[in-house]
Amino acid sequence: MVIENTSARKRWGLPNLTPSQILVIGFAVLIFLGAALLTLPAAVADGQSIRFLDALFTSTSATCVTGLIVFDTGTKFSLFGQIVIITLIQIGGLGFMTFSTLIALIIRKKIGLRARVVMQEAFNLFTPSGVVRLAVKILLITAFFEVSGAIILSWRFAQYLPLGTAIYYGIFHSISAFCNAGFDLLGRIFGPFASIVPLNQDFFITMTVSVLVIFGGLGFPVIANVMASWGKKRERLVLHSRLVITMTVLLLVIGTLLVWAIEYANPETLGPLPGWAKVTNAFFHSMTTRTAGYNSVNIGAMHQATLFISTALMFIGASPCSTGGGVKTSTLGVLLASVVSIIKGKRDTEIFRRRIATDAVFKAIAVIFIALSVVLLVTLVLSITEAAPFLNLLFEAMSAFGTVGLTTGITPTLSDIGRVLIIALMYIGRLGPLTLAVAIGQRHYPPSLHYPEERVMIG
Repeated sequence: MVIENTSARKRWGLPNLTPSQILVIGFAVLIFLGAALLTLPAAVADGQSIRFLDALFTSTSATCVTGLIVFDTGTKFSLFGQIVIITLIQIGGLGFMTFSTLIALIIRKKIGLRARVVMQEAFNLFTPSGVVRLAVKILLITAFFEVSGAIILSWRFAQYLPLGTAIYYGIFHSISAFCNAGFDLLGRIFGPFASIVPLNQDFFITMTVSVLVIFGGLGFPVIANVMASWGKKRERLVLHSRLVITMTVLLLVIGTLLVWAIEYANPETLGPLPGWAKVTNAFFHSMTTRTAGYNSVNIGAMHQATLFISTALMFIGASPCSTGGGVKTSTLGVLLASVVSIIKGKRDTEIFRRRIATDAVFKAIAVIFIALSVVLLVTLVLSITEAAPFLNLLFEAMSAFGTVGLTTGITPTLSDIGRVLIIALMYIGRLGPLTLAVAIGQRHYPPSLHYPEERVMIG
């Protein structure tokens, strides 16, 4: 728990870490703790402990709410192992700072300014003001959606399973869906790595999972803002909320139409499904590429064009302060708006009659550049170490960075080097490339000098 205590840090000789560094180290500690638990024989169904690298891969995927797996969760891991995984998903999805805040509130411990600044960094907010109140809202919103989802999914799973098992499956998949993790236990029923494919004509399951994933990926400040706009005070929707909602709807609609059109006659994906199921599964795939990780059709059998579109959607990902990854919808929105402003000859970037700060535009450019560079570099190395088509490797790398969890089927076949690279990408993707870069390179410099300006030719 991160509570302000300067004297304690000095007494124990602890370094004066920046907020970014605390987040980087905190997630790493959680991942290694989870890996240690998953290596225990009690965590595995057959009682035989797994390799530490495979446990680390699974723990990273759960903590970073990705969903890429080298073992089928439902058949490989015991009840204890599954509980470890879903606990990592819940903590990783909401952020360990949220749970630190919850513990502090329960024991009535004062949350100091330093802890609030770390929470500000974790939630990607502009100011530490109101972060504790937001943390409480996050917990309440999460409880509402996960409990509601668990009730509906338990009811539907009861059509296929005994009531007790159905309730357990409902709780597990509701948490996994809202946290955009994509882990499932359905391999025990339908065979390893089945995901939701056998249930792709169950409207209630596919749509319940979709709603949980979408709201989990919207971002808690957006949900809180929307709820406040419906309340007695009728607060207005702030620019960030309007931008996120607009981009989310556009990406869902465009993705659904493209997947439906390309895969409509594919006999191994949408082809055999009735008309209504073609639409719902095209929508489901458009939704799940935005960091969820569940698949309702065979990803490996999709057309190359669909895989390419899916890769682009995975790169964009969810929204800030959400349970999802990627470069974020608002980042894309700001970048597109800046391009439009340049084309129109405007000096300012404008969205919905509001001017966007220049540093926000620079940050959007930096995030996208760093993210693309990291993913392409890892894909290049994977093309040397792995025997798989380049597009499949790019898809796998982007899935890891976007904390999506979709795969064309190559994850279990990755070499040890490949697994380490994917672990690194999942970690970077969950923290955010800019957060990690700042944590590594952050130093205290004197006020910067202003050098003479000179022009360079662009384009």
